[in-house]
Amino acid sequence: MKLNFSGRTALITGGSGGIGLSIVKKLIEIKIKVIILDINSPNKKILLNKLVEFKKIDLSDYKNLQICLKEIRKKYKKIEYIINAAGVLWFDKDIGLEKIRLDTWEKVISINLSSIVVVLQSILPLMKKNKFGSIVHISSIDALSGDDKPQDAYGSSKAALLRLSKSISIQYASKNIRSNSILPGPIETPMQKRWEKNPESKKNLSKVIPLKRVGKPIDIANSAIFLLSDESSFITGTELIIDGGLKAKP
Repeated sequence: MKLNFSGRTALITGGSGGIGLSIVKKLIEIKIKVIILDINSPNKKILLNKLVEFKKIDLSDYKNLQICLKEIRKKYKKIEYIINAAGVLWFDKDIGLEKIRLDTWEKVISINLSSIVVVLQSILPLMKKNKFGSIVHISSIDALSGDDKPQDAYGSSKAALLRLSKSISIQYASKNIRSNSILPGPIETPMQKRWEKNPESKKNLSKVIPLKRVGKPIDIANSAIFLLSDESSFITGTELIIDGGLKAKP
């Protein structure tokens, strides 16, 4: 499969770790200019790469985020790709509705959902002007069902993201701008540090996944690259579940 990314630029939120960092590495591998927006810095090897520009930013600080994006628009006349990979899942604070603090709820929504709106409001006009764009949102299989171990702020933000992506795909199709979502299942990232303390839980989880393993960030990154590429030019407004077959079970 030949992927055409010649001379193109990607903007990624949450690109300093986990799934986002794995996507950044793949983008660099195929010689795409990458702009990373993240509150944390990526490793030095990534920072020193000539294809990478890093902007340290709190995505929930909308005012500074807008200023940052304005600077990016001035510097780059074209941004062909957006990857929304930023996301927080706070197991200790994102708890049942009767107990969750409202400020926790609002903070999760601001990072996982509202920041994406700010990014899109800034970059979509560039895509419209150039009549080309591909957007990939990293959602979650948590968006598809409820959970007896509630992380409801996280799940609600990821479900809303699916609806937003579909709407974008319809509204901007005439401008040759596509929008798709990836729904990862259990993936071995820093978000799942709890597995280090309890490796048995990871082992037990692997047993119920049809492919008998939890996913790796590269599993998501490979799929993201495909959805960004011209090879998927007739795919928009859809969701790709990557969970080892977990959601296919009865």
